[in-house]
Amino acid sequence: MYGRKACQLVKELTSGEKGQLTHFNSDLFEQVISECQQHHLELQSLIRKVQEEGLDLQTTKNEDHFGALIHHLALVRNKRCLMAYVHNRAEIIRSLIWKIVGSMIPPEIQEKLSNSEEEYFKKHSARVKEYMSKLELDLTVDMVPPKDPYIQVRVLDDIGEGIVLSDDKTANFALHSIHFLKRTDAEQYISRGLMEELRG
Repeated sequence: MYGRKACQLVKELTSGEKGQLTHFNSDLFEQVISECQQHHLELQSLIRKVQEEGLDLQTTKNEDHFGALIHHLALVRNKRCLMAYVHNRAEIIRSLIWKIVGSMIPPEIQEKLSNSEEEYFKKHSARVKEYMSKLELDLTVDMVPPKDPYIQVRVLDDIGEGIVLSDDKTANFALHSIHFLKRTDAEQYISRGLMEELRG
C-alpha cells in the first residue's frame, strides 16, 4: 500500500521520548525515497500517455488521469512525511546545542545521527558560537536566571592546576575538592560531568 513506509517513519517520531533522538532509520528513509522515485516515474509515464493520445490534461477524466492523480498524491504525502521526519530531528539537534557545551558530540548521541545531521550540528554549533563571540556573551549558561551568581561545587574528576577563571584568578581543581565559584565559571565543568553543584 502506498505511503505505509513513510507513515512508519513518522510513527517513529511519536513513539520515542519527547525531545530525545532515536537512531536515524536510514534503511526505511531510503525505501521511502525509492518509493517516491517510483511514483514520479509512473506519474511521468501516465502524463506522457495522455499527451500522446492528444487528450487535454486538465479536462480528461479517464483511468490514466486518476492513476496519475493517485501517484501524485502518494508522492506528495511521502515527501511531507520525509520532511516531517527530517524537520523534527533537526529541531531536537538544535536544542542539543544549548545543552552541550563545546562542538564535540557525545558518542551516545553521535551514533544516532546520520552524516548530514552530524554536519548540520557542527555548522549550527559554529554559527551559535560565532554569534556569542560577537556579543561577548555565553548564551548557553543559565537558561533559567539564577538566584545567586555564586554556587558551591565539588570536583568529580581531577581537572588540574592553574585554571584561569573569568575574574583572572587561578584555581586548582583537585579531585573531591569543594569550591565556591561563579556559576558562569562552573557551568562548563558541570555540563561535562567534571563537577557537581552542591545544594542546600
